[in-house]
Amino acid sequence: MGPGPVFIALFIIIFGIFYLHYSTRNKERLALIEKGADASIFFSAKAQKRSSVPIWKILILNISVLLMGIGAGVFIGSILAAYTLIQEEVGYTGSIFLMAGLGLFIGFNLSKKLVEKE
Repeated sequence: MGPGPVFIALFIIIFGIFYLHYSTRNKERLALIEKGADASIFFSAKAQKRSSVPIWKILILNISVLLMGIGAGVFIGSILAAYTLIQEEVGYTGSIFLMAGLGLFIGFNLSKKLVEKE
């Protein structure tokens, strides 16, 4: 048995799960509409309240902080490789990933504060 039947079975299973989810959701919504429920219950409160901050500002903020984190990681990696006994590959890779993750975390918090401020 090759990989073909496995991928076909996996596709059928995923399709079946999505079909059941959407058909059941549609039936539930139709039943609520027939009972006279308001259509606003289908949307969450966060979806109804739109942020006034454009998405491009948040994207540029996160990308810039990520790139600054990667740059700082390269700088710290070169310092670690030059002045310690840490292997060069480990120093560069570890510091780049650490600082990139820190940059993403800081960018997330700054974006959250930007959205809350508006």
